[in-house]
Amino acid sequence: MPTVPSILGFGAISIDDIVYVDQPLSAGKGKVLQSARAFGGNVATALAAVARLDGSAGFIGWLGSAVDDAVLCDLVASGVETAFAPRHADARPVRSRITVGSDGDRFIAYDDEAMLGTAPDFPDEVLSRATVLIVDSYAIGSLDVVARAQGLGLAILGDVEWNGGPATERLIALCDHLILPLGFARTATGRRSPAEILDALWLPSRSAVVLTDGGRGVYYRGRDEAGLWHLPPHRVEVVDSTGAGDCFHGAYALALTRGADTAGRVAFAAAAAALSITGRGGREALPTDDQVKALLASTNAPSAVELKHARLDTATEPELSEEISRR
Repeated sequence: MPTVPSILGFGAISIDDIVYVDQPLSAGKGKVLQSARAFGGNVATALAAVARLDGSAGFIGWLGSAVDDAVLCDLVASGVETAFAPRHADARPVRSRITVGSDGDRFIAYDDEAMLGTAPDFPDEVLSRATVLIVDSYAIGSLDVVARAQGLGLAILGDVEWNGGPATERLIALCDHLILPLGFARTATGRRSPAEILDALWLPSRSAVVLTDGGRGVYYRGRDEAGLWHLPPHRVEVVDSTGAGDCFHGAYALALTRGADTAGRVAFAAAAAALSITGRGGREALPTDDQVKALLASTNAPSAVELKHARLDTATEPELSEEISRR
């Protein structure tokens, strides 16, 4: 039996049909420049990012039982271990249609009527040999497995993007490393400013709360340091933002296994995500470890600045954008 990877994950795995157009999505219509089919999904792409960065990653969600299953073969080709994943003849990926505008922004339409999560009796023997478990919103169907993993001492890294009611609230509570898109975090907490949201999501059990905000950077709070922080974005040429958040999660998980503190984990993940948007699709530009380290060492790499409650709690969106642009 293969060695259990340090980083395990289960959740969305998808086949994406991507269309690139010559106008921003706000234009309402545009000419098709290129079409492509690619593999994606939150957790699957995060694990592929881990493997690309020279980490050990294993997918433990449902996979099809056929040996030539397309998503199985893609995971293997991406360097992700699949030996521990439960199999079922009815398992299939999420199917997505993605439109990418000329500015790199995208709209995702998806059909997620699929077997997601993992087997309810997934063995503790496997879980106990890992260090980090990455889960996404679909883990609400396997909360007992997440709870068992937490009880076994794994760091639970949550990538939550939509609300399934009380089950989502329990999932969020189980995550000691909670990494959310700022838009969803606003909806989940009813708060507006990043500082207020970080405080609202904080629990004594948390190790870190991180809010990703695309071209505005990342906001975070960690147990191992005082204060609330904002890391401005890296300045890179945006080709396609698909999968950037997933790459962030994978890189963060890897930095966690390497012993980095909160600031180090966020910096490493933000650099990896920035590099990932310089190519098409969610996987084409997943960076290597050396590429991330080179970007972090560059003279124009951003530095984190402390958030000031008095300023950001009352700022409007334009004021907040202006404040960030001055830093």
